[in-house]
Amino acid sequence: MEKMKRAERMVAITQVLMLKPNVLTPLALFAEQFRTAKSTISEDLMAVKGSLQLSGHGHLETIPGAAGGVRYIPEISRGEATAVLNSLAERLNDKERILAGGFIYMTDLLFNPSILRPLGLIFAGAFRQKKPDVVVTIETKGIPLALVTAEALGVPMVVIRSGNKVTEGSSVSINYVSGSSRRIQTMSLSRRALEARQRVLIIDDFMKAGGTALGIKSLMEEFQADVVGIGILVEAQITSEPKLVEGYLSLLQLKELNPDSGKTTVVPVFL
Repeated sequence: MEKMKRAERMVAITQVLMLKPNVLTPLALFAEQFRTAKSTISEDLMAVKGSLQLSGHGHLETIPGAAGGVRYIPEISRGEATAVLNSLAERLNDKERILAGGFIYMTDLLFNPSILRPLGLIFAGAFRQKKPDVVVTIETKGIPLALVTAEALGVPMVVIRSGNKVTEGSSVSINYVSGSSRRIQTMSLSRRALEARQRVLIIDDFMKAGGTALGIKSLMEEFQADVVGIGILVEAQITSEPKLVEGYLSLLQLKELNPDSGKTTVVPVFL
């Protein structure tokens, strides 16, 4: 490969790091790839680090020593996070999204990568200091949101099933009471999906009364897991009834939903 100029090399280094977030890359790999000294690579990385800090798109973490290297930690700036949540709230306030039973249609938004990626970065920034080992969600609409959060944190994702699936092998199942409908439902998780004593971050798309989140916490106890956080995209606050779980973080709140008038009020709360 033809030797690159410094500006070209910095762009290439940035691309490599951003394509592999949370992955430790040895400086020797860059030195070999770009045919230059490690000291030169170190200078390039300092410049890249400063550029990332100015843009608010993350930072570089350097690990010294023979087994060390550098990794890119993705982040989102506060201003960009605010803009994302304000825009999402505005879209959710469209009266055409009102569904029966006090819900809002969100499926199209929850499967849109351009919307999901910044939401994953927001959740990752909020819970990174908790050092979760795995992100857990329940099928189905919470899966994309949990996946982008897991990617931003650099950890695996585990999906809890509604009921038993023969393809999952031996599973742990529990019955739980849905907080909104008060119906008894079942959730299960394969014994192979989650190691014992993991630090778990729960991510879900919607919380009405908190019954599902409480059920997930109970299921995690069967794996001796430590739930270090609960992240919810939209939390319903239509009634004054307390939620069945505490200590959760919601990005948006549904304050009002009136099918008769078509009035919906969704507001950002994590700003």
